[in-house]
Amino acid sequence: MASNPESKTAHALADSTRKQEKLDGSLQFDEVATFSGIPVPKNGPFIFTASDSDEDGEAIKRNPFLDPDVANHWTAVYKKAEYECRHVFDPSFTWAEEEEKKLVRRLDWRVCLWACVMFFGLQVDRGNLTQAVADNLLDDLHLSTDRMSQLSVDFLLAELPSQLVSKKLGPDRWIPLQITIWSIVAMSQCAIKGKNGFYATRSLLGLLEGGFIPDIVLWLSYFYTSRELPIRLSYFWTTLSATTIITSILAFALLHLRGVAGWAGWRWLFLIEGLITFVVGVASFFMMPAYAVQTKAWFRPNGWFTEREISIVVNRVLRDDPSKGDMHNRQAITPRRLWQAAKDYDLWPLYAIDLIAFIPQTPPTTYVTLTLKSLGFSTFNVNLLTIPYSFFHICTLLLITRLSECTNERTLVSMLQPLWTLLCVIALRFWPGTEVDKWGTYALTTVLLSYPYCHTILVAWTSKNANNVGARSVSAALYNMMVQLGNICANFIYRTDDKPLYHRGNTQLIIINLSAVVLFLLTKIYYVTKNRRRAKQWNQRIQ
Repeated sequence: MASNPESKTAHALADSTRKQEKLDGSLQFDEVATFSGIPVPKNGPFIFTASDSDEDGEAIKRNPFLDPDVANHWTAVYKKAEYECRHVFDPSFTWAEEEEKKLVRRLDWRVCLWACVMFFGLQVDRGNLTQAVADNLLDDLHLSTDRMSQLSVDFLLAELPSQLVSKKLGPDRWIPLQITIWSIVAMSQCAIKGKNGFYATRSLLGLLEGGFIPDIVLWLSYFYTSRELPIRLSYFWTTLSATTIITSILAFALLHLRGVAGWAGWRWLFLIEGLITFVVGVASFFMMPAYAVQTKAWFRPNGWFTEREISIVVNRVLRDDPSKGDMHNRQAITPRRLWQAAKDYDLWPLYAIDLIAFIPQTPPTTYVTLTLKSLGFSTFNVNLLTIPYSFFHICTLLLITRLSECTNERTLVSMLQPLWTLLCVIALRFWPGTEVDKWGTYALTTVLLSYPYCHTILVAWTSKNANNVGARSVSAALYNMMVQLGNICANFIYRTDDKPLYHRGNTQLIIINLSAVVLFLLTKIYYVTKNRRRAKQWNQRIQ
């Protein structure tokens, strides 16, 4: 590494350019790739992972570590950070494309699949309130829909503290502990007697569940490259809709237990679904390795991978983003790192999108069972009627994520979500919606809730625009805090005096949808403008 002032200036500018290429989600190391201030020209250096004449066409991998200065710099960084995989780091290590594909498929089955199972555990306990209110929970506990935001408030407050704890203990320890504890609280809801008990348990659930999603995203980033992560996150978030389908069928059965042992159906719902989550939490202690080099344990003596496979997992991730090794996976985030990440204003447009983009879909989703019940559908049938939109939601989520990756475009593709919702909410606002046309109302609501969910794109985009592991941890938490803040705001839109058609609330949702579209466009303009300015600075520097 050069130490003269001119070189340092060049490296600082290069570091700025590295970030520029990720801002709008479209220039991903296609022009000038830089890694922590070390520039990599457009046409090199490359590494052949196998013979370039191989019939199977092994991929040519960009390897920044072939530059000795780059390799020496990051070797020193990994050693100083006591990065747990530093002994596997090898700038000259090569592998075949087919080897990597097979290994990624194994990662999907072992890592991504279990992440989805754990998210299922979260959504079972977080989302079963929708089914419970269809069984007269509100009447039994003398509640109204006007005060249902407690879970979101505490979820928001716990996001960043939970992420800091997770970074210190390691996601592989903290996440299973989280799930196990909150499942016990979830089961205890079967014994609540009134408003105070309801608010206390929901508040505690929010505090315990907060931070879970950014923790999982951070854990997944240890195993996947930036190009692979959005697709895996799309699988992750399809679990939300899949859980709705499964729990809707389960709720249909459990709510029929009303009267058994003198209990309401919603009490059995909370108890049994909490028990399911408890099993997931306990199993997660055994199913979550800290990293690829740490899969061996007393209950798994052979581990998941061979020594060669471990080297492939580690080196391919580091070559994609060398900064993933600048912290130990059980290293706490210092106040300085926290402040540096929080003041990164280039991420603020994404936080602003997170705040409002998901508000328009939240009230219809939260109160869909109440709306359908008010239109004359039975308590048991309303839960089954949520299955079609959950299925279509999975389809549109996967399609929009694939479209984003295929077109290498984030902003405009993500904007399909508010545009879809806007048209449906306008129709819902002026829909007569009487009991005579209850199936028409159901069909319109189903189309609305089948919207293409851009959450996956935005999460991966935020992760890409973070510069290192510490910043990625903080930005993931701040991202989810903005989403939860939006959920809190959404809970005040559909009011009791506006039901069952919520015409006033839907008018407000139209305005918010239009604001989201404008914000997406402004974000695109901001990032493209900043990219061009930084590209100009880079070109002036290298001339």
